[in-house]
Amino acid sequence: MSSHVRHSLLACTLLAGALSASPAPAHEAGDILLKVGVSHVEPQSNNGTVANGAVKLDIDGSTRPSFTITYMATRNIGVELLGAWPFRNKINAKGMGEIGSTQTLPPTLSLQWHFLPDATFQPYVGVGLNYTTFFDTKSRGALSGNDISLDDSWGVAAQVGVDYKLNDRWFLNADVRYIDMSSTVHMNGTDIGKAKINPWVATLGVGYRF
Repeated sequence: MSSHVRHSLLACTLLAGALSASPAPAHEAGDILLKVGVSHVEPQSNNGTVANGAVKLDIDGSTRPSFTITYMATRNIGVELLGAWPFRNKINAKGMGEIGSTQTLPPTLSLQWHFLPDATFQPYVGVGLNYTTFFDTKSRGALSGNDISLDDSWGVAAQVGVDYKLNDRWFLNADVRYIDMSSTVHMNGTDIGKAKINPWVATLGVGYRF
């Protein structure tokens, strides 16, 4: 796990542990929470192989602006949609350096449970579904001139986070997600292997309650 993710996870843990904070206006049923911030996507260390397992892949992380919209169905249950500016990820191969790059757009829909709706620090967990589309994929280095593409991905996403209430409307937010994400890699129309991204996604932002 990268330092970006470790630091964000530590922030979530410390905030969620501060349960003795004074009461604050709760998120109520029917509220809409809009959050904007920055998300860092950090793929797992083992990113699959191509060429019948002969070439190991290593996919770089990426940081982009992001946003979420959450509808509070009850004081405890929220439904959240995550969106972001497309991430740009470099694709490296062991012993070959950079062989390509791709852009990813990973909207994620999650069902959340908010534990302490009346507290200043409001921790929550979530589980949901991620859809990732890969586009503008380009070959580089040893594979320059070849047509590279990656299939879109569907996978489960898990989340832990916390909102810190600043006043009746404004709050700070930190969360960390793990997303099950993998894709079949094609070169010149031929299936050449599997990219296993499975990233941690760390987000810091500010929110407003409507």
